[in-house]
Amino acid sequence: MTITATAKPGNSLLSPDNHALVLIDYQSQMAFATKSIAPELLRNNAALVSRAAASFKVPTILTTVAEKSFSGPMFSEVTDPFPGQKLLDRTSMNTWEDEAVIAEVNRIAKPRIVFAGLWTSVCIVGPVASAIDQGFEAYVITDASGDISTEAHERAVQRMIQLGAVPITALQYLLELQRDWARSETYDSTTGIAADVGGAYGLGIKYAKTMFGASEGGH
Repeated sequence: MTITATAKPGNSLLSPDNHALVLIDYQSQMAFATKSIAPELLRNNAALVSRAAASFKVPTILTTVAEKSFSGPMFSEVTDPFPGQKLLDRTSMNTWEDEAVIAEVNRIAKPRIVFAGLWTSVCIVGPVASAIDQGFEAYVITDASGDISTEAHERAVQRMIQLGAVPITALQYLLELQRDWARSETYDSTTGIAADVGGAYGLGIKYAKTMFGASEGGH
């Protein structure tokens, strides 16, 4: 059998218009006990994801748990890219059991949902398992999520993969949304985000631009 290739992206790839993003419980109290990832890296990667979603106008839900009574404010790195957006505060550990969140999921009406937040084994597994059970596709940004131990985080990721979730990383999320350096309308934003919070890759962008005036894709 002959298979003919075409210059088209795979259906499983993320694009700005084919998914919603749900960012969960990036809060002080949740971060204090997170040990599977360094807090500065967690905040960096959460910023990368948030800024990417805002840049590409991905419909995004920001949700907290017991914000005023226990868990504290959401990271400014997450809220700043979405000025004025309401945070949906919950009592339920499982975001998917909150009526206000589900109303927003249904309003956005995307069959594919990307999740990230704290903690992986409770507040991410719960909605991921629930969404998959109801027929949604679920992606999890694993390096923008964390748990009380590496063991807890890794077992949670394994469990979600077994359920059918797709693991991705924060920088991967940004670059998958861009995907083509010829997309000039988001080129500066994407490289700017990467330069600020894209780790060693971002340092490389800054170095190349400063030293040689270089750019991705020959721009």
